[in-house]
Amino acid sequence: MTKFSHSSSSAASRTRNRVVRSIGVAAAVGFVGIVSACSSAEDTTAASDTTSVASTTVAPTTTTTTRPVVVAPEPAQAPPAVVTPEAVAVPVLMPPVVCMNLQAAQNLIQDAGVFFSRSEDASGAGRMQVNDSNWIVVDQTPAVGMPIEEGDAVLSVVKLSEPNNC
Repeated sequence: MTKFSHSSSSAASRTRNRVVRSIGVAAAVGFVGIVSACSSAEDTTAASDTTSVASTTVAPTTTTTTRPVVVAPEPAQAPPAVVTPEAVAVPVLMPPVVCMNLQAAQNLIQDAGVFFSRSEDASGAGRMQVNDSNWIVVDQTPAVGMPIEEGDAVLSVVKLSEPNNC
């Protein structure tokens, strides 16, 4: 029988310990609620918040802490966007360059606003135009007055000493 009463007192002791721990946790939660309520004296609703915090059941391993809230300053407003009209591309028209020296023809096309033109040997031999001033333009593509963009102008050329229609 002593064994039975010993285990009964042991079970009662464990129950009493659990109750004491639960009361301690509830008291700690209530204390934290009271401290946080006291820290903001202007807030009149803090007292009602303590009641709800104190009556909340919290597991024994939970720790409640309060941390200050950092509020970032509002970013400065950007100045209003300035609406500018879109740059309208003015079409470049192909100038007349037939019977011109290749260098002069390229300069005229560049002066019009297109900086890349191509040249090809009109004889069909595929010769490179190393010294542009030694060649003459015998045909052009596109025709005079047509809109061109970079690389659109193709000038057919022959050497100055070769027969041509100029």
